[in-house]
Amino acid sequence: MSLTPMFTSPMFTNPKFMAPRFTLKQLPLKRALTAALATATLVAAANASAQTLRFAHVDPDDWTTSKKGAAGQVFKNLIEAETDLTVELYPAGALGGETELIEGAQDGTISIAMVSGAYANFCPAVAVTDIPYTFPSAPVAWQVMDGEFGTALAEHCLQETGLRTLAYGETGFRHFTNSVRPINSPEDMEGLKFRVQTIPLYLEMVSALGGEPQGIAWGEVPTALATGVVDGQENPISVIYGNNFYEFQDYLTLDRHVYGVDHLLINDEIFQSLSEEEQAAVKRAAVVAGTTGRAIQQFNSAEGITKLEAEGMEITQPTAEQMEAFREAAQPPVQAYLTEELGDDAEWIERLSSAVEEASARF
Repeated sequence: MSLTPMFTSPMFTNPKFMAPRFTLKQLPLKRALTAALATATLVAAANASAQTLRFAHVDPDDWTTSKKGAAGQVFKNLIEAETDLTVELYPAGALGGETELIEGAQDGTISIAMVSGAYANFCPAVAVTDIPYTFPSAPVAWQVMDGEFGTALAEHCLQETGLRTLAYGETGFRHFTNSVRPINSPEDMEGLKFRVQTIPLYLEMVSALGGEPQGIAWGEVPTALATGVVDGQENPISVIYGNNFYEFQDYLTLDRHVYGVDHLLINDEIFQSLSEEEQAAVKRAAVVAGTTGRAIQQFNSAEGITKLEAEGMEITQPTAEQMEAFREAAQPPVQAYLTEELGDDAEWIERLSSAVEEASARF
């Protein structure tokens, strides 16, 4: 972990921490040496206690539109207001993609990483939150992730990775778009090629729904859509609008097939090195940061739907019966796949299902 330079530490900018200034003319040599030793001790103590937390994510740093950008800025402001800690922000993939950020957090070169899907590569049980059509609404997802299930998952992943989950945010619900026809049912996806992330679970999901999944790197998506290499893609509303996909796609189906979870992670050794007061402040700030990220994402999604409609996209909102048809088509094959992949961790599938059922009863 990095340390705040001694002459910018609060102990050297706040008068109440500054040692009295003496000269050799004012003191006998012995007293001068004693004062110098005391000052050196104070310097060492300041450097030992004043830490800089490096907070990294892959989203833009514009806090007005970026969920992780807003979360990072809120975290920084709260921590620096309440403690002597300094927070350095590294947005927009400045320190690498999500995999690199998680690895950096594990080895301590990054203090805090806010990541989403890639975390399942380090803690496989996290993948269960991507089971399609699991969360019926955002409030249900919040109840589940902030409740007993999310707490247990965080503890499990701490043991697996050495990373402590401070809070959860969200990347939002994902939806299908395409340039061929409206999609009201799985049958409407037959024969359509959809770009998906190169993640096996997503390939399984689109195949189960009748589509033809194509794993294409993110940077190649606009070209693939514009040239007809694929007919459609799936992403949160904010991503669809922010990347001008309406220029290539005519139809949007609000099927909410996957709710993306953001994980706000801290290297546990760094966390344990903080004082109790600093740990408490970090926990509080992280929860506020995660909640802020959720709010920004929800606002962008609601506003984005209106904007996409204004750009000419035809928007389909499946009925409850149609949503059930999507769920029945996609969920069993994906659960079967995960059961095999997770092995002993497959118990998390049922744990999540039970938590969702309990939370859903409240809404």
